[in-house]
Amino acid sequence: MKIQLIAATIAALLSATSAQAETWNLSAEQPDANYLTQNVRDFAADVKAATNGKLDFNVQSNSVLLKRPEVKRGVQQGIVPIGEFLMSALGNEDALFEIDSVPFLASSFDKSEKLWKAAREQIAQRLDKQGIVLVYGSPWPPQGIYTKTPVTTMEGFKGAKFRAYSASTSRMVTLMGAVPATIQTAEVPQAFATSVIDMMITSPATGVDTQAWDYVKHYYDAQAFIPQAIVIANKRALAKLPADQRQAVLDAGMRAEARGWANARELTSKLTQTLASKGITVQPLPAPVAAELAKIGDTMTEEWSKKAGPDGAKVLEAFRR
Repeated sequence: MKIQLIAATIAALLSATSAQAETWNLSAEQPDANYLTQNVRDFAADVKAATNGKLDFNVQSNSVLLKRPEVKRGVQQGIVPIGEFLMSALGNEDALFEIDSVPFLASSFDKSEKLWKAAREQIAQRLDKQGIVLVYGSPWPPQGIYTKTPVTTMEGFKGAKFRAYSASTSRMVTLMGAVPATIQTAEVPQAFATSVIDMMITSPATGVDTQAWDYVKHYYDAQAFIPQAIVIANKRALAKLPADQRQAVLDAGMRAEARGWANARELTSKLTQTLASKGITVQPLPAPVAAELAKIGDTMTEEWSKKAGPDGAKVLEAFRR
């Protein structure tokens, strides 16, 4: 009888320990080799270590769980408790979500980080009202323009089928005189091969991920803007965690955010050099094109300010101090 009691006690303890351990699926947007995905995996490992394995994130990369347009709703509804995606994908919902993608407003990492810090609290508040917690943000490299043939003036963009990936990039492409086409990252090589698109604006990271040297010959290092990827969590799911685990997630998020900025700064030049080493001609924008794109940037900044209203004005004021 005593042995049975001991066995039952051990079984109960094991059951309690097992019940305390929890695994969350985490939807990551990019392939495993992408530094943003590597940062997500480091974040997950950090949380697991900090909680002694009681909370484990099962990272599913390359959008296999949810595609970019599905992530926010998926997290909001609890389809997945946590996920990563491009913030500006929410631009049609609220202008503040695309502040990172206003062309030439903040082209350098220093300016972009200042802009992010100016906007972060308001972005977090907007998501919080929708049952979502902003865990961390991490920057892409500055955006450049990929083309099959050389472009020396704005005429080179007229009528071109140009890949865009957000409301902001679609607007920019339209103002350039090209025709925007929404293509998911994984579909880019096929879209170029079948002439669905002739050009695109994206980062050197995406160029390397999709082996852009197989389908384009020119990369113009426009440094148009620096988009943010964000990791968000379901507020209710996070609240159900023990306080120490919840804090471990938030603390690991802050470390991941700092690491993301450091990684982007370090790797951008290496990624651009990879494009050149594979045979892509890497060059700055031709002066006439740069001048016209700067005007487009001014137009879009003004348009964004009107859409964003007083809250946007506060962010811009803080950024420009």
